[in-house]
Amino acid sequence: MLKVKAFVSGSVEEMKEKVTWPPFSELQSSSLLVLVGCVLFAASIGLMDLFFKNLMEWFYSAF
Repeated sequence: MLKVKAFVSGSVEEMKEKVTWPPFSELQSSSLLVLVGCVLFAASIGLMDLFFKNLMEWFYSAF
């Protein structure tokens, strides 16, 4: 149990003293960039899925 306590206290100390945290405005802009990227990626995958679904329906209805 002492090892766990030492690990946790060492981790907290490292997070406070050695980690550089970005400013809140930079964090917001990065989060917005990730959100926009995810939406664009999801939309492109959705469009490809719709295209291939219609292609397969057309192909199967031909036979």
